Amino acid sequence: MADGEAGAYREFKALAEAADRKFARARDLPLYGGGDHHSRKAFKAYTRLWRLQQERRRELVAGGLRRWEIGEVASRIGQLYYARYLRTAEPRSLVGAYVFYEAIYSRGYFGAAAGAEGGGGGRHQALLIRYKELRFIARFLVVAMLMRRAEAVDHLAGRLRALVEESKAAYPKTNFKEWKQVLQELGRFLKADGAYKGSRSLRYDNLFDSYPSNLASIARFHSKRVLKLKEAVLTSYRRNEVKFTELTLDTFRMLQCLEWEPTGSYQIAAKELTENGTVLATICEELSQDSILLIYISASGCTEQNMASQKYASSSSSHATAASAFPIDKPNSHMSSDNHLWLGPRGSGGPNNLYPEDLIPFTRYPLFLVIDSENSHAFKAEKGEPAALLLSPRISSAMPGVESTGHGSQFTYFLTAPMQAFCQLAGVTSDIDTDTYANAENIFFSAFEEYEEILCTSVGLSNVWGQILPDPFLRRLILRFIFCRAVLFYFHPEEHEQHLPTCLPNLPESVSPAAEAIKTPILQLAENLVVSNRFHFRDSRHNKK
Repeated sequence: MADGEAGAYREFKALAEAADRKFARARDLPLYGGGDHHSRKAFKAYTRLWRLQQERRRELVAGGLRRWEIGEVASRIGQLYYARYLRTAEPRSLVGAYVFYEAIYSRGYFGAAAGAEGGGGGRHQALLIRYKELRFIARFLVVAMLMRRAEAVDHLAGRLRALVEESKAAYPKTNFKEWKQVLQELGRFLKADGAYKGSRSLRYDNLFDSYPSNLASIARFHSKRVLKLKEAVLTSYRRNEVKFTELTLDTFRMLQCLEWEPTGSYQIAAKELTENGTVLATICEELSQDSILLIYISASGCTEQNMASQKYASSSSSHATAASAFPIDKPNSHMSSDNHLWLGPRGSGGPNNLYPEDLIPFTRYPLFLVIDSENSHAFKAEKGEPAALLLSPRISSAMPGVESTGHGSQFTYFLTAPMQAFCQLAGVTSDIDTDTYANAENIFFSAFEEYEEILCTSVGLSNVWGQILPDPFLRRLILRFIFCRAVLFYFHPEEHEQHLPTCLPNLPESVSPAAEAIKTPILQLAENLVVSNRFHFRDSRHNKK
């Protein structure tokens, strides 16, 4: 080995160690507030490394550089891109992660190294590299799912399954139980996400989600103060919820629902909450005067200890795994089990519980709150400045004998994928005739166009709603709430408050479920899908705001 070759490799190793330290600092950053300079420093360090291995590849390989080390550099760059995407919701960052991961996979940087086993230390090194490859494919899968690359997802899922089996055979004394569990989670996640093949993207599509005929009605709100959605905090914690790695199905859906299709120009910063901290205070302080913060919480209202003794009538009691958030310490006087959300893995108090009054300090800022929990009703009594609230039903609905626990939370499903949620509720299988589904989507488009016109021209609309209706993402969530509430209204033969979602302030009577203009498209949709017998259009006499 020439001195120049050895020197080049030593330079690479020194730069790699420095970059790894910067990566560790960037990785530990919360997904809110400042700290971007750590991420930029890490990007700069790994970009320098990447350029070095490109320009001096021959010297480095001769000096001892192995392919998996190149893959490690590329993987770190991909992870940095993905972290930036979670912080900013920039599609180019997600694309950047995908490009680097695809390059690693297609060139087999980890695979070749893991297969080169030797005795003793060599075999141990190969096992460590195999773990790197498994983690890499899992990360690549998450990015591919968010990119909606169906073929890539199917291929990677197959490769991950095969790799786990290969690893068990190659290292029989090593326990790969954790990866068996990962495969089970992946299977559940893909089954739920792909329940209705051919369905369109969850992201905001101007061709499908905007209605030019209503532009004038929306424009009238601009004469007063209007708010734009600039930040969103998403968190989900339910026991045994459908998830893959740290991505739960509910947050996966809501994350996409708050983004434009790649052709769009405007992005909000949607952030999945994954740690304790002063997240809300930090974001609220950084909001501009024309901005509004969306907080989405999908959580159980029952602790693990209470679950053994309490049985809710909900048919979709799926629960999730994500990190605890909102660390509020509560006195023992809070003994009721239906006045808070449960956000922790153990225990029944302290930082595991979120109470409505914990959000009062943040209502000084414009706030749009979506609560998906059997205890969502507790937030009806929220005090402080008026905020926009969408609250889930206390009890989910389902056809008798229809399994619904594997589809994620029903309310979130309606807010993010209303067509699929309607089909799932009515027991429509994924094998829908193409023409029938196309007709259903046309009915759906016309219905939401009419709902939007009625809402935007309604007399007596609260200013809380009026100042956020011009925002396309929030307007779409409100319209889907109206649809969800009406569908569930007609799904039950009698009035059941616990089966219906609620909102604060109240929306106008013109968009109530009993309004003929709200009811008619739902009847048409049910008839088109041949499920009208599963609803109670003639029996519904109650009038719910």
